[in-house]
Amino acid sequence: MNTLLTLNIGPEQEEDLVDYLLELACINGFSSWPVYGHGHGSAGRLSLAEQVTGRRKRVRVEILLEAAAVATVIEGLAAKVGRGITWWQCDVSQAGRNE
Repeated sequence: MNTLLTLNIGPEQEEDLVDYLLELACINGFSSWPVYGHGHGSAGRLSLAEQVTGRRKRVRVEILLEAAAVATVIEGLAAKVGRGITWWQCDVSQAGRNE
């Protein structure tokens, strides 16, 4: 079964994450884009500027992969990329490419 693994990282971690994901054979590709995090859960980790604006810059990465490969990806994140990475996975019933 396929799964969609979503990672939210700090912008300073982006290059390390890209390098890490490109070295994994279980990943065929992924998408990334800048996002903002909002909410009370990160209140203690926000800079003063982030507290004033009410948002925290993040980068979101989405990876479509086999569900069995998720553990491999997650296990290497702390060592290869760093801490503070938020992630979740969702089952994907279908995926394809219109050619």
